[in-house]
Amino acid sequence: MTRSQEGAASTFSGYLILLVLLVAVVLAWFLIRSAVPGEYATKAAKLAFAGTILGSIGIVGLVLAGFYMIQPNQAAVITLFGSYKGTDRTQGLRWIWPWMGKRKLSVRAHNVHSDRVKINDLRGNPIDVACNVVWRVADTAQAVFDVDDYKAFVEIQIEAGLRTVGARHPYDDMSEDDLTTLRGSAEVVASELRAELNERLHVAGIEVDEAGLTHLAYAPEIAGAMLRRQQAEAVIAARAKLVMGAVSMVQMALDKLSEDDIVHLDDERRASMVSNLMVVLCGERDVNPVVNAGSLYT
Repeated sequence: MTRSQEGAASTFSGYLILLVLLVAVVLAWFLIRSAVPGEYATKAAKLAFAGTILGSIGIVGLVLAGFYMIQPNQAAVITLFGSYKGTDRTQGLRWIWPWMGKRKLSVRAHNVHSDRVKINDLRGNPIDVACNVVWRVADTAQAVFDVDDYKAFVEIQIEAGLRTVGARHPYDDMSEDDLTTLRGSAEVVASELRAELNERLHVAGIEVDEAGLTHLAYAPEIAGAMLRRQQAEAVIAARAKLVMGAVSMVQMALDKLSEDDIVHLDDERRASMVSNLMVVLCGERDVNPVVNAGSLYT
């Protein structure tokens, strides 16, 4: 497929043409008024006068048909009998030859919030996602001539790009690995989605300025099970950190007792002390101390 490319159209300032038209109308009025046939003029003279008036009106109407207005952040695609002749982006009143076609389109930023779609993440879990995309027309020729309906094309490609990016990453990951997840790496996912959409929409002359997820959740059929799984993984992760912290604290306590020569413990009493400290540090309930009034070995 041959891609179109935007170019500048050869148009005229509408204000200048309007001024010339007004001057021409005033002059024509005086000329016609002075040329009005008298009562005894011939029929041919009267017909010629009527033809002059109709011709003048036709010329004025033809010139008026060439005027058009371009608002800020708006463009007009100019064609001549189906051939692309350029794009006019100059704001204000413009004029072009009346037999040339013009199609206006907005080059402002468009904000699109996609519908929620169900996809499978990297691990095959069904999830519901939606995104928000800010896009604009960068090349008017491609938008008008290279796709049938560029707005519908954008909506379809947004859904396709969302499915592609969503399938690259897992929804969440409770392991210690530094993985990119849909829930925990919002900036990375947004950057990937924007790049994916720009690649897909380049053929239509569309540029995506911003893209990001606005909704992310497990599908209803597995939401309950995945919530219990997340809770279990969170409990396991918390317990692992608690045990590692308790072991380091016990090690620090034993080393400190030995360094300061406070007490010397044999292997049996050392194991008993470690067991008691681990129970105190890892237990979920408050521990009641027991005072030993006897010797260390009773």
